[in-house]
Amino acid sequence: MRAEPERRTVAYVACLALAIVCCACGSGPADHADGAAQHGAVITVGSFDFPESVLLADIYAGALTTQGFPVRVLPDLGARELVDPALSGLVQVVPEYSGSALEFVSLGRQSATSDVTATGRALAGWVAGRGLVAGRPSAAQDANVIVVTAATAARYGLRSVADLARVAPQLAFGGPPECPERVYCLPGLKQVYGLRFRVFIPLDAGGPLTLQALEAGDIGVALLFSTDPAITANHLVVLADDRGLQPAENVVPLVRRDVVARYGPRLLAVPRHRLGAPDYRFAACPERAGGTTRG
Repeated sequence: MRAEPERRTVAYVACLALAIVCCACGSGPADHADGAAQHGAVITVGSFDFPESVLLADIYAGALTTQGFPVRVLPDLGARELVDPALSGLVQVVPEYSGSALEFVSLGRQSATSDVTATGRALAGWVAGRGLVAGRPSAAQDANVIVVTAATAARYGLRSVADLARVAPQLAFGGPPECPERVYCLPGLKQVYGLRFRVFIPLDAGGPLTLQALEAGDIGVALLFSTDPAITANHLVVLADDRGLQPAENVVPLVRRDVVARYGPRLLAVPRHRLGAPDYRFAACPERAGGTTRG
């Protein structure tokens, strides 16, 4: 829910318009459909419990359906701690965020970087031992961003996350409940930037509670997600991640190896092409609410 200064041109995240999604769900070449039907098993695409992840699962399912794969979606499964084990049986595909997924599956033993290719390659290596295949990272990505209101930025002269060091003890920080355990949230902000906020207020994953608390002044600093349209609409200030805390967070599918073996490598390629188009942005989606606290 992913991101550093050099890579924070992350607004180009795929968001299919309703007509495209409907078209994807309602059409599929007969030759592919016949081939898929003979396998018998339905491919279950799972999502985390936030709107962007649900949308991604729908995009993947729609793209696969157009190619004749039998698909269903299980949305809102929960946080990564619940969705990850589900890949052992309940679901077969999960659209993930490369940097956060790498940090999670490696148990923090390998940190992601801003290098999209290196992060994707490392993720593929770690998940291989668990019977999973990581697809190639798409051009679409989302990232954690630390934001303040324009008034707060002007009052304290804030332009970067590092600028918060002198005022953090006066400010409340708001974000997802799991933020204190996430390396790219409070622990990373403390370790990399030395930030110690007055208090942490658990809210939601870049959603309406966090936004409302920020605008009401209940919190002074918030963790949102880079594709959130509220950032632009509400004239919020994204503080530059000048020390590169946040990693590459390209959307990448994790797929069970037995499913790839059953349907072939084409299964991995279909959604990636749909997510590579820069014309679609989550910023255009009114339901956009953020990602799982990255990492």
